[in-house]
Amino acid sequence: MSTTTIKACTLDFLKTLELNNNREWFNENKTTYLEAHDNVVDFVADLIVLMNTHDAIENQSAKKSMYRIYNDVRFSKSKLPYKSRFTFKLQRATSSKRGGYYMSIQPGNSYLACGFSSPNSADLKRIRKDIEINADEWRLLLKDKSLLKNFKGMAGEQVLTYPRGFDKDHEAIDLLRYKQFIFRHNFTDEEVLAAGFVEKVDKVYKSVRPIFDYLSSVLTTDLNGESTI
Repeated sequence: MSTTTIKACTLDFLKTLELNNNREWFNENKTTYLEAHDNVVDFVADLIVLMNTHDAIENQSAKKSMYRIYNDVRFSKSKLPYKSRFTFKLQRATSSKRGGYYMSIQPGNSYLACGFSSPNSADLKRIRKDIEINADEWRLLLKDKSLLKNFKGMAGEQVLTYPRGFDKDHEAIDLLRYKQFIFRHNFTDEEVLAAGFVEKVDKVYKSVRPIFDYLSSVLTTDLNGESTI
């Protein structure tokens, strides 16, 4: 399969946008923006095809998977009209497969992330109950060689002390503190522009699957192991 390469001109556009983040410049360079945007859309389309060989991705449209480049200044700390990055999100298909994939392409700050960035209160409680009961299983999953090679460990917001309803002296209190369960991998510009980058992204995403599969099982069953879906 021949796959799309991120072009140098795509990163160049983002670099120049960061220095000229105003509507007049953007409108004058709209054609360049569309070419860069289409390059990333083609990349995402190829990534979806690759990921569907080992996972089930809900997204049918690469274009619709992309976030808008326009800043919503009403809710953003930045009042600049445009984001100087291209970002997209892929969701696993069906209610039995949990976890999501995210990526940001930005000169000097490209990365992918995957996991559970905003679990609802019920899901968060269920995950913590599983950690409380199955701490050893969690330790084994998080020590997986492929996972550590690609992600260097789990990240995400944590409570400062301990979550309500759980023992502050529990052996896995370090894991129970997590409110988010995120895995992040950074890329250099050279990696982003290299041939085979889409295959590399797919491989890194694939390495988180044992965590996703385990948590999918947790979040679709109760404490007795009975299905909840």
